[in-house]
Amino acid sequence: MVKVKDILREIEHYAPLPLQEGFDNAGVQVGDVNQHATGVLLCLDVTEEVLDEAIEMGYNLIISHHPLAFKSFKSLTGSNYIERCMMKACKYDLVVYAAHTNLDNAVGGVNYRLAELIGLQNVRILSPQKGALLKLVTFVPEAYAEIMRNTLFNAGAGSIGNYDACSYNLHGEGTFRANAGCNPFCGEIGELHVEKEVRIEMIFPAFKKTAVTRALLSVHPYEEPAFDFYSLSNTWEQAGSGVVGELPAEEDELSFLLRIKALFNVGCVKHSPFTGKPIREVAICGGSGAFLIKDAIAYGADVFITGEAKYNDFYDVEDRILLAVIGHYESEICTKDIFYNIISKKFPTFAVHFSNVNSNPVKYL
Repeated sequence: MVKVKDILREIEHYAPLPLQEGFDNAGVQVGDVNQHATGVLLCLDVTEEVLDEAIEMGYNLIISHHPLAFKSFKSLTGSNYIERCMMKACKYDLVVYAAHTNLDNAVGGVNYRLAELIGLQNVRILSPQKGALLKLVTFVPEAYAEIMRNTLFNAGAGSIGNYDACSYNLHGEGTFRANAGCNPFCGEIGELHVEKEVRIEMIFPAFKKTAVTRALLSVHPYEEPAFDFYSLSNTWEQAGSGVVGELPAEEDELSFLLRIKALFNVGCVKHSPFTGKPIREVAICGGSGAFLIKDAIAYGADVFITGEAKYNDFYDVEDRILLAVIGHYESEICTKDIFYNIISKKFPTFAVHFSNVNSNPVKYL
């Protein structure tokens, strides 16, 4: 039988928790992940109605985009819907899990799904993460170079963009002298030893440092392995906020917005004044993405689509870009499809159901 933690492992493989923003609280909100999963209910927000739906269906795992708990609790008294949901989840042994900004920031995540629905091509991240990469340098005997490279590749090192198994290798000589009490792999106690070695360099995401270190130590033959980590100022093009892509053909502003309105079933599209320019380059950030308006303008996008924006944002864009706001809920409802695809691919016969609850707190007359 499938355990809850097996399903969550697949979600986190797709959208690792370290990709989440510092303010976020993605991950397990409540519940025992070691229990066997009886079914998964997918939703955007966790409400009491969603919990009742899962209980009625006999499902013990709820996966949402928005975390149920953003703040810590000093007590659980049922004074608001969040506390009532937490209490009910505990009572019925439910596991509540959220993949939020980690799913926003992952390749293939929320914004990539929006780009796919709109029909964009050549999609890439609008604002890649900075300071998120490390470079490993280690030195191994020539005979161990291949096993070291493969072990590090398997631990998640050596991927650059769509390339994997990336490394740089430089042959040279290392020297050392083993002192009393050592158990050297090669050389004699008290004698200077020269060993033909390979310097291996690889880049990897910083959050994989522990796994990469363990992998290195598991196969390195030396009693005292030499290795270094270097922080990189490179941006990481495989993770970050928002996306930008191109339409197959230009569209005029009105036709484009009408298509977006119908595509996302939006009650209304709020937008800045038309610029009079055709739409070809499209920037997107689901949810509260107004912080990326400047990035979209700097990129040269013709339109920026997001879920929320402030009043002054519509002034600030002037005629440099068309700002289109489609609603927070409407811009992220596609997360359920992403969850479904991840789970059904790994567990094709497992019970996965979309919640029928419309949890959008914003209503339109």
